[in-house]
This record gives sequence, C-alpha cells and structure tokens, in this order.
Amino acid sequence: MSNYTTEAKELLERIGGSENISAVTHCATRMRFVLIDPKKADLKAVESLDIVKGTFTQAGQFQVIIGNEVATFYNEFVKIAGVGDSSKDEAKEAAKKNMNFLQRLIGHLADIFTPLIPALVVGGLILGFRNVIGEIQMFNEGTQTLVEISQFWAGVNSFLWLIGEAIFHFLPVGITWAIARKMGTTQILGIVLGITLVSPQLLNAYGVPGAEEIPVWDFGFTTVEMIGYQAQVIPAILAGFVLSFLELRLRKVIPSVVSMIFVPLFALVPAVLIAHVVLGPIGWTIGSAISDVVYTSLTSAFGWLFAAIFGFAYAPLVITGLHHMTNAIDLQLMSEFGGTNLWPMIALSNIAQGSAVVAMIYLNRKDEKEKQVSVPAAISCYLGVTEPAMFGINLKYGFPFLAAMLGSMTAAIISVGSNVMANSIGVGGIPGILSIQVQHMFVFAISMIVAIVVPFILTVIFSRTKMGVNAYKRLGK
Repeated sequence: MSNYTTEAKELLERIGGSENISAVTHCATRMRFVLIDPKKADLKAVESLDIVKGTFTQAGQFQVIIGNEVATFYNEFVKIAGVGDSSKDEAKEAAKKNMNFLQRLIGHLADIFTPLIPALVVGGLILGFRNVIGEIQMFNEGTQTLVEISQFWAGVNSFLWLIGEAIFHFLPVGITWAIARKMGTTQILGIVLGITLVSPQLLNAYGVPGAEEIPVWDFGFTTVEMIGYQAQVIPAILAGFVLSFLELRLRKVIPSVVSMIFVPLFALVPAVLIAHVVLGPIGWTIGSAISDVVYTSLTSAFGWLFAAIFGFAYAPLVITGLHHMTNAIDLQLMSEFGGTNLWPMIALSNIAQGSAVVAMIYLNRKDEKEKQVSVPAAISCYLGVTEPAMFGINLKYGFPFLAAMLGSMTAAIISVGSNVMANSIGVGGIPGILSIQVQHMFVFAISMIVAIVVPFILTVIFSRTKMGVNAYKRLGK
C-alpha cells in the first residue's frame, strides 16, 4: 500500500469527493484542482492534513501545497479518486468556467508570457553579467572595466550579446509563437510572422528619426514603409491574434482537402500586410503612450507617491494575476528608454515577501512542519518566485503579508526617489541587482537592505499585537 493512501483518501473527502472534481493536475509542489463547486471544499479541514502545507485559489484553480513529494502523492490520489490524468492545458481550460471576464483576459496574457519566462530569465542574467564585466570600473584605481583590460572578457562580452539580442530585440518572434501555441493554430506560422516584424530587411524603428530616407515597398498605387518592430510587445500581440483569428476562421470555410495549402497562405500573407500597414503603427503608438505615462509618473515630482502605491500593491497584484501586465510594460520601457524603473520595485517586492517569511521562520523556529514550507519558500522568494511564500505562509497568517507590503513600499520609494533603472527584466529577488544599471547599484543595495530589514522587524512586531495573536489562535498555534 502506498505511503499516501490514507492522506489521499482524506483529501478527496475534504474537497467534496470525486464528483466535485472537474480536472486535476500538479506542478512542482502543488496539486491543482478545478472543482465543480468550490464551496464544497472544506478549506480548514484540508489545511489540517499533515501532508498539506497550505492552500489557495488562483485563476479558477484550487491549489493544495504538498511539497516535493507531490508527484508521488498525485499518482496515488488519481488512482483512489478514479479521475483521469489531466494535462495542465486541460485544467486551465476547465478552470475558465470559474473565472470572470477580467480573470480570463489576464489569464490570456499570462499564457502568452509564461512560456517566454525561461528566455527572459536567461536574457536578464546575460545582460546582468555583461553589466558587471563591461560597465563596472573596478580595475586600475577604478578607471577601467574587466572588458577593457582583458581581450578574453571582451570576447565573452561580445559573444553574450548575440544571445541577449536574440532574446530581447527579437522578442516579437517569441510573442507571436506563444499566441499561436495558445490559440491552437500553426506555430511555425506564428514564428514566421514574428520574423517579418524584425527582419534585417526592415529599418529599425528606433533608427527612423535619424534616417535620411525610409525604405518602402512600392505597390504602384501606394507605398508601405519598411519599418521593423524590434523589442516591441503590443504590435506583436496584435499581429499574433490577427493571424490566429484568420487561420481559425479559414479552417471553417476552406475544404479540408486543400486546407493545408490555402489556409496558411490566406492567413499569413494578409496578417503580415495588416501588421505592417495598420497594427504595427497603432501598436507602436499605444506602447509608446503607456511607457511614457509610466516613466513620466515615476520620474515626476510625485514619483514617490506612484512608487509607494506600486510597491504596496504589487504583491496583491500577484494574487490576482494582474502582475503579468507588468511584463509588457517593463519590456516597452526597455525598448523606449533603454531601461526600466518598474522592474527594480518588483525585485524589491520579492525580497520583502521573503524577509517576512524569514521572520516567521524565526517566530516558529520550533515548528518543524512549518519549516518544511517556510524555508524553501523564503529561498524561492529571494530568487524571485514569490507564490510559495505568499500563499503558503504570508497570506495564511495575514500580518506577515502586510509587513512585506509595507517593507516593499518603503524600499520602492527609495528606489524610485533615486531614479534607479534596470537594464533588463527576468532576474528578480536578490540576484536582481545584476540587472541594475551600474550607477544605481549602490542605492539599490540600500533599498534591498530596507526590503530585508523592515518586513522582518514589522512581522515580529505584528506577531505580538492583537492582529498576530488572533492569527495564531485562528490557526491553532
């Protein structure tokens, strides 16, 4: 008999039985349920199980934190529950029934950017490393960089830009591919569409102001400017959805015997034309307007106020999934201003949530079960992934979450007040300092210390107040 037979039976009973499960899957540490009636799940009873480290609901899915043994537990649970093995995509589709319009919209945005995260993380690390060896003058009495004194490191710096450029300048290719993948259309067509937005034949849009002459496609009765959309997010998103829309519609009207020939042709060619004639210019204008508003707001006399609001509210945005919108804004800021003043605040919020967890580790240092969740969660937070800490610890008690938000707010005010800019996104938490422009690293380091110290102190203080005492009583501590 499996070691998890009893626990699996108890979990099944407490979520409402097999008849209440629409779909179930798992990730690295969590069981993910799509429940037919979420109200039938007894949350307190589920969380009282020894194997359960915490629960939360996000994007229409009821998620139960099991830990590293989740794969083994999942196999036993599926066998006992008599439910089929669901893929993550199937679970997401089923979860949409439990989501409102805004949640579905944010879910679509998340589905576009989530597959791109590994590349963005790699790109952020590479640009951060190039930042260290190519920008920090730490040799010959602070007058030269490592690249300037070493041909080897100069070669490394040049070589790594090949990868960094591929990730960030040619990002539209990844976006149009991700949209095709999400919409269930032909992925190679999405890739081709993205390439047409960044082709070397096109004039880089950032070179337009200084160009003596803009090349055009001359159709006799009209011309179309040959302008590319390197590093642009919104033009790529618009173009990707138009391509998918055309392909899905054409599949319904073109006979299957010739669909392999005519569907790709009549979907791709119009999509590329529409992208360059209509969507590209519109998307560029929208993206520039958004980035201008964000940048101006954060660099204005009231920048500290915007920083306070964002620093305080970012963690709640993660709970709702709205934080995925910041990826597009960050990337747009990078393309327009050569850096982003938004990403440093996100990295600081990661650190603040982790520091609140560290405080809880200190407060519950004799609780071995708590350590099994909190220690990995704190490490994850400091490396930029906050969900395990927020849902497994901070939100469960409440007061650590508030302490982290206040610490994040304080650190964000310092960061924005000093005009801290990051060269890239993708590297969060403590390693996020690698992405910070060299002239701002010292101030960002101070902001990091604030994000570590303030949440820790506030969490300890709050634990001794009525709010903290009530939280411990509610959880039976």
